[in-house]
Amino acid sequence: MYKVTLVAAATALALGLTGCSEQPTQSSSNNQQAETVAKQETKKSQQLGSGIELENIDSNVRAQDDFYYHVNGKWLERTEIPGDKSNYGSFTALYDQSQAALKEVIEAAAKNSDAKAGSDEQKLGAFYTSYMNTDALEEKGITPLKPYLENIAAVSDKSELVSLMADIRIQGGTTPFAWYVNNDAKNSSQYALYVSQSGLGLPDRDYYLKDEEKFATIRDEYITYITDMLTKAGVEDAQQAAQDIVALESKLAKAQWSRVQSRDATKSYNKMTVAEASELTGEFDFAQFLAQSDIDSKEVIIRQPSYFEDFGSIFAETELDTWQDYLTFHFVSNYADELSKDFVDRKFAFYSTTLRGVEEQKPRWKKAVDSANAVLGEMLGKVYVKDNFPPEAKARMEELVENLIKGFDQAIDGLEWMSAETKVAAKEKLNKFTPKIGYPDKWKDYSALEIKADDLAGNFIRYSEWAYNEMREKLGKPVDRSEWHMTPQTVNAYYNPVNNEIVFPAAILQPPFFNLEADDAVNYGAIGAVIGHELGHGFDDQGAKYDGDGNLRNWWSEQDLAQFEQRGKKLVEQFNGFAPFEDASVNGELTLGENIGDLGGLTVAYKAYQLSLNGQPAPELDGFTGEQRFFMGWAQIWRRKYRDEELRNRLMTDPHAPSHYRVIGVLPNMPEFYEAFDVKEGDEMYIKPEDRVKIW
Repeated sequence: MYKVTLVAAATALALGLTGCSEQPTQSSSNNQQAETVAKQETKKSQQLGSGIELENIDSNVRAQDDFYYHVNGKWLERTEIPGDKSNYGSFTALYDQSQAALKEVIEAAAKNSDAKAGSDEQKLGAFYTSYMNTDALEEKGITPLKPYLENIAAVSDKSELVSLMADIRIQGGTTPFAWYVNNDAKNSSQYALYVSQSGLGLPDRDYYLKDEEKFATIRDEYITYITDMLTKAGVEDAQQAAQDIVALESKLAKAQWSRVQSRDATKSYNKMTVAEASELTGEFDFAQFLAQSDIDSKEVIIRQPSYFEDFGSIFAETELDTWQDYLTFHFVSNYADELSKDFVDRKFAFYSTTLRGVEEQKPRWKKAVDSANAVLGEMLGKVYVKDNFPPEAKARMEELVENLIKGFDQAIDGLEWMSAETKVAAKEKLNKFTPKIGYPDKWKDYSALEIKADDLAGNFIRYSEWAYNEMREKLGKPVDRSEWHMTPQTVNAYYNPVNNEIVFPAAILQPPFFNLEADDAVNYGAIGAVIGHELGHGFDDQGAKYDGDGNLRNWWSEQDLAQFEQRGKKLVEQFNGFAPFEDASVNGELTLGENIGDLGGLTVAYKAYQLSLNGQPAPELDGFTGEQRFFMGWAQIWRRKYRDEELRNRLMTDPHAPSHYRVIGVLPNMPEFYEAFDVKEGDEMYIKPEDRVKIW
């Protein structure tokens, strides 16, 4: 990992705060003090670089024809995807560094036999021990799951099945729908209960519904996988049970909304009483289900009403023993990684190799760190930020966010297509954004979570129950707006519409997003554009449906909304044209929110960079202007390679466009890019001015 002092310095560079570096040691002589300052400034200017990784540039590809391959081509040529990964890029490399640092923390905890019982260190150590003791896992086999599987087998009628599904969900199993507690989208100061479609073992409904040979082959392999897992679980006639399960899941898939439909914030908000929900689900007694789940709520928000109506019919017509086999398979599959090697290997072969093309499993210690992150994430996060992200870095990042918000404010002023009335409403929302930087102000309390050194599967099941209770107990309480939905060691960022907040975990705040050795340009093109991207989510096709308080409310004039939607449709059409395979292309509707975030974020970051220059020209470094380095900084962070299976999977399921298109899909819409690289008609990245998309 980069040292914390480097992160802080890089943040200052990104802000253009060269005058706010460490102060010189005080001296009784003013001349000595001035000399010291001059020496420091000279040394710093000598060290300052372009931030462009010159060895990655492929001069055989013109910047004007494919900017992504021009900036990253040599890296793409020489980089091999590690055998234990489905893809590899800048984000992955940072995660690998984070993972190695966390390993040291967890291993040290495991070796400390004097750790106080119930302490963070004891729990981290016990968890790691439970994961690394493979001899104990081999001896136990499927035994840790037997009590839960016996409960499934003991169900004698559909009424008992309803209650069992409630228990199974709490214990980490799979059921045909999921539920969660979050801010009420139309009253964001209160929590509400949401219910959403779920229950498929394949990545998306289309895997069940498409007739192409590749999907038929995957379905056949899925049946074989289910058969093997049920056989290991002791289920009789496992092959027939597997076929029945896939037939059941195919019915569920046919009833489900597409990902494009489900991401519509307006259509997926359907509040009703529990009695109305029970009427919707027919023979499946939804009120009984909630009671068994220990949920006391008079209302529920159903995200896909037609699915739940169809589910009621599917529930009634499906035989009890098929439901039991379905629940058994998914429970075993969900916890296969916490069992003996034969379960681990079989799950890897299907979900990692068949579906994603991964060639080999991760080393055991990496799996252990990943799992500790999943179960004890904020516990690890406390240690991570202590060693990697000081308070002064957080303060400087907050200033950078403020600078990007100023850039967004100016961008709104410059929108020719938006009326003055809607601009006022947009600025009102912008001014209410809450930035969260680095790590939470308060940490999760894990004191009620029991972790045992000799019970890996049990640790996960108890975690599922603990997390469920933590979620359930929110109902009826004031909304906790301090809560984070990512750990500090996560290399990512997010926007949360119901809180109108942008969140940047500590781990993303390092090179190539922050680059110590670079001047401002590359940092604004990288982390600045990431900040702008998250701000842009507040104004993408779905985020723009929420007001500054996080409520789902239309604040647009009718004419402006029509203009906004029309511009979004043009962006959809552009991205629909990107096809990494002859038979598979980007889904412009599914990726629209992220693409608006990228286009708006990069546009705003460019404005913020220009503001940081205070009217002065940027220096030319390594033969590149400041404007050129800005765009190259954007391209660098998206370098990534995918296995074909992974890329196909993402085209169907991921709301983000593949990395290549996040560069060449956005830049041709920005006039500033044409000016920086002298893009002309006839160049492959040229788009006619009237066809370019300008949203924010």
